[in-house]
Amino acid sequence: MKKLKKTYHTALREEAVKLVLTQGLSIEQAAASVSIPKGTLANWVAAARRGPSEVTPPGSRTVAELEAENARLRKELAATKMERDIVKKAAAYFAQESLPGTRG
Repeated sequence: MKKLKKTYHTALREEAVKLVLTQGLSIEQAAASVSIPKGTLANWVAAARRGPSEVTPPGSRTVAELEAENARLRKELAATKMERDIVKKAAAYFAQESLPGTRG
């Protein structure tokens, strides 16, 4: 029989680790209060003690990375809007030229 790996929400993980690290509960007490296996909580607490990079889920990004991406996307959006406006003006110009009686 294959065991299924249970996943927990980040908020639950953080709260359980806080119970041990900041409120001083034992791993057994904290695990019982949030209904998770004590071995799982022990792993989370060990990861939290090693450093914040171990607690953050894989694929998450820092605030600096998100701000840099936001700035890049704003620049890209501004350039795209400018290109769109140029194309609109060019289309209007050529549409005007193609109408009968509008050429000089």
